Amino acid sequence: MSTASINGWCLTSSSTATATSFPLWRPTLLSSSIVATLNSSPSPPTLIRNQAVFAASVPLLTPSNWREDMGDKSYEEAIEALKKLLSEKGELKAVAAAKVDQVTAELKTTSDDSVERLKQGFVYFKSQKYEKNPALYAELAKGQSPKYMIVSCSDSRVCPSHVLDMQPGEAFVVRNVANIVPPYDQTKYAGTGSAVEYAVLHLKVQEIVVIGHSACGGIKGLMSFPYDGTTSTDFIEDWVKIGMPAKTKVQAEHGGEPLGVQCTHCEKEAVNVSLGNLLSYPFVRDGLVRKTLALKGGYYDFVKGSFELWSLNFQLSSPLSV
Repeated sequence: MSTASINGWCLTSSSTATATSFPLWRPTLLSSSIVATLNSSPSPPTLIRNQAVFAASVPLLTPSNWREDMGDKSYEEAIEALKKLLSEKGELKAVAAAKVDQVTAELKTTSDDSVERLKQGFVYFKSQKYEKNPALYAELAKGQSPKYMIVSCSDSRVCPSHVLDMQPGEAFVVRNVANIVPPYDQTKYAGTGSAVEYAVLHLKVQEIVVIGHSACGGIKGLMSFPYDGTTSTDFIEDWVKIGMPAKTKVQAEHGGEPLGVQCTHCEKEAVNVSLGNLLSYPFVRDGLVRKTLALKGGYYDFVKGSFELWSLNFQLSSPLSV
């Protein structure tokens, strides 16, 4: 049993599964609180690979003539710049023409293939789904009223609509690296915060489900990064650091186990950290008190093809004075 105190709200979790007990908060006596009970199932198997995911100790590119506007150039401008660069030296003239033709052909081939894939994908969707469900899409044209908000990982293998067989209009989905919900902060992480606000206050979702998954690269990064003042990424380390309470708890309880096993535990613990962070949003707390909103944690193991779901059951506790 552990208790989390967040902005005057108290989260208590109990479970027979070690991987799902709530991480790293001390018990606090409060005058008024929400009590949350956490239930989950046993931990999934170890990861497919047992090696660090992010290992870029130095930048991949260190151009001396880097400019802020370089990303603004169009495809045609980039080709012209390449022509100019390769033609500046007379001895490279013949090589330049051949190189430009080669690069242009490769880029166009890749572009044509990717565009065709998108085109065929939409053609299939329209003929097999859109046109066969006119009532559904006519209703969606009027607006949306999803029951769920789902927070899941950006990993291409774990699309929640696919895994849970959700139809359009059923779930308002936010996807990011490691399926993280940051604490309430109006100056940072506004993307996820605005999505939570919109889902709860405007769409009136009934449940927020945070779903972790096996072999998560973001969680493996969290477990692998040293956080010693050095950095090897522009954004990833700072983002997944939000899950640091999960890492600390896992290292304390499973520090002697292989990295893959620790990552498996952390994938679930990070979900619990996000559920705890949701309590820092005032409109989420209000929905829990009014019983118009519920929070759930989930875990999808695509190695085994299994899905676990646990809930946080809230109730107001009696005032306590000591």
